Amino acid sequence: MSTVVWALVVLGSLGLVFGVLLAVAGKIFAVEKDPKEAAVRAAVAGANCGACGYPGCDGYAAAVIRGEAPVNSCVPGGQAAAEKIASIMGVEAGGSERYVAFVRCSGTAGHTKEKFSYEGPSSCLAASRLGGGSGANVCTAGCMGFGDCVAACQFDAMHIVDGIAKVNRKKCVGCMKCAEACPKKLITKVPYGATDIVACNSTEKGAAVRKFCDFGCIGCGLCKKECPVDAITVENNLAVIDQSKCIHCGHCSDICPRHIIRDKR
Repeated sequence: MSTVVWALVVLGSLGLVFGVLLAVAGKIFAVEKDPKEAAVRAAVAGANCGACGYPGCDGYAAAVIRGEAPVNSCVPGGQAAAEKIASIMGVEAGGSERYVAFVRCSGTAGHTKEKFSYEGPSSCLAASRLGGGSGANVCTAGCMGFGDCVAACQFDAMHIVDGIAKVNRKKCVGCMKCAEACPKKLITKVPYGATDIVACNSTEKGAAVRKFCDFGCIGCGLCKKECPVDAITVENNLAVIDQSKCIHCGHCSDICPRHIIRDKR
């Protein structure tokens, strides 16, 4: 028998021996999984979005079994998933407030100015690397409208409407993958029931904002002065509403001269 054949026989035999040894070792050292882990994994939404703070649904299920994660952290699954997991674990689900994404921009097509005509890749990230980070837009904080957030959304809750990103609240699960994809960091998380939210992200002074956007916040402070519960402040020329204080009266939305406090009632 030739040397080559002998070498193949030896290698094949070694492979068989090592394969058997690995199989035996796998059974001997196998870690028994709690059957509840599979049940928890089946109860979650299965989006693998990471909104729970763990690396995917498997990671979250394992953390729940170890007692490291609460039963109501599956954002896409919401209260229904929380109740299923709580039943498996023999604990109370507790209430969980629903949150959704909100795009802090009102600069729709035709109401903002551009520095130049952009003809590059249809990507917010790529465009943001031009023109000092603002792309073609004069506004350095507004939505660029190329849809990186839309591509990141797994739930068809984000779309480009009239040149800027819009969130469908009914479909949004609050995973905030859209916020991670936005190079301008203008997508924030708000309570599902929030009715008055400032749809602007610019901190430029009022005079500058008037030059490049028909709707941007000018920091006039009228909403702050008129708020009956002191829920509004003006920080860096931008109105900010404390949702924990807001009583959803809609007065700020009615009196805003720039019409950017979006009343969602």
